[in-house]
Amino acid sequence: MGKADIVIYGQHVFTGLQDGPIQAAIAIKENKITRIGSIEEIKSLIDEQTKVYDMEDGLIIPGFHDFHMHIMMGSILQEDSAKLFVAASEEEAAITVGEFAATRPNDEWIFGVGWDHTNWKNKVLPHRTTLDKYICDRPVLLFNAEVHYAWVNSKAIEMIQLTKDTPNPEYGEIGKDEKGELTGLLFEQAIGYASEHAYKITKEKRIKLFQGFLNETKRLGITSVNDLYGAKIAPNPLDDLEIFKKFDQEGLLTTRIHFSPELKMDLADATELQKNYQSDKLTFSGLKQFIDGVVTSHTAFLLDHYKDRPNTKGSTTYPAETIKHLVKKADKEKFQIRFHAIGNGAVRLALDAFEEARGVNGERDARHVIEHVEVLHPDDVHRFKELDVIASFQPKHIELMESEAYTARISEKQQPLYYPIKTIVDTGAKIAFGTDFPVVPLNPMMGIYQAITRKDLTGKSWQESESITLAQALKYYTATPAFGSFREKDLGTLEAGKIADIAVLDKNLFSISTEEILETEVKMTMMDGKIVYESQIVQTV
Repeated sequence: MGKADIVIYGQHVFTGLQDGPIQAAIAIKENKITRIGSIEEIKSLIDEQTKVYDMEDGLIIPGFHDFHMHIMMGSILQEDSAKLFVAASEEEAAITVGEFAATRPNDEWIFGVGWDHTNWKNKVLPHRTTLDKYICDRPVLLFNAEVHYAWVNSKAIEMIQLTKDTPNPEYGEIGKDEKGELTGLLFEQAIGYASEHAYKITKEKRIKLFQGFLNETKRLGITSVNDLYGAKIAPNPLDDLEIFKKFDQEGLLTTRIHFSPELKMDLADATELQKNYQSDKLTFSGLKQFIDGVVTSHTAFLLDHYKDRPNTKGSTTYPAETIKHLVKKADKEKFQIRFHAIGNGAVRLALDAFEEARGVNGERDARHVIEHVEVLHPDDVHRFKELDVIASFQPKHIELMESEAYTARISEKQQPLYYPIKTIVDTGAKIAFGTDFPVVPLNPMMGIYQAITRKDLTGKSWQESESITLAQALKYYTATPAFGSFREKDLGTLEAGKIADIAVLDKNLFSISTEEILETEVKMTMMDGKIVYESQIVQTV
């Protein structure tokens, strides 16, 4: 076995194999965990070259694995955008953007993120003319809190040459008033009219943004992520694979990246990416596609009509038969498929598509995924387990807005289950957690807290019966994402033989109040057996 390069020990080690922490020491050689046991049992693996870390009362856990995010779009909006989450009105949001723009005189485009009309007093969507009062000389692109629709000013409309005669994209809408004039709102894929102009960022800047992303993930104990593609609202992620690959080749990746490009009719590009990206730290993972939008814009696809807009059930990106055909074709080629499905109609369509593909292509270990599952009909609860489909939740979304943003739109006759985490868990199906960064911050503590408390934006608990335990939340942020990425033999739990991806928290989450979870920070992050982040470390000999 040989002597250990590093030994980490402490009073509280959550391996992911139990429901609570144990006292233990972890021996690491090169990039693998070689043994876990008491410090006495590990002593024989320590010599003068071994670095020994006593984590005392901190909590040692597997490295966090964010199962759903958007790396480059998130990096751009985190670093270079006005934050509008706390704006209480359209006017306040516009003022904030104007003040932000004044601090960025050299930026060609002004970005913003986080405005939410459902949290404003009048609950009315904004208009370009309000933005024009505060910034009219440069184009502005402001994403709403869910990043599924955007607000632009008149300068942006002029620059992208948008007119009232510009056709709507296949899935999306250009906002117009009752006279047919442009409002400055772009829904779903219509955002692409602006984003294809706004995201022309130099390679040097993208490298800097990516390094900033890696700095943030290692500070937060995140050792793996799943980067999901497939929307025109984001910069073309395939352009950034070259950057990711260079970091990987130079040994600079401190977070593993599993990426899923867009599911398309022609699978040749996907097959090529799968061949070219299979390293231990940067790997093709599967294919991702949108089925619907979001509830607040009435673009989430429901089984029945919206309560406040009875002329629509929402819509799907493609006709149902096209979606099913896409799944059968990709499943036949053994690709994992991940569907964005928020409305109960979209979730049912995703499950139907997976079921039909299984019927045609045969049962296999596909590990298909449905993302978000924000609204579910009770009749579909057991189908996740029956079809071996992973439910991918982003618990922090529960706090993104008031629960009334959903309940005012979806009628009780649909028997809606909102973010039904425990309901699905209780069937024995697999659950995985992520952030959907940049929709919410990267910090896993926020998602863990929300999975336990179920609080909406006002602090009111929302369907408390769906809350889960701390141990479950940690496993869904570590072990299940590893399984969903086909990496459970290497990652996700602390066991001998697995890769040493480890995070150490400064508090034992199992002995503090729920509120203190949000105050917890990372003392150390280890990825691939190397310490990539240190804070408050006590080293002993």
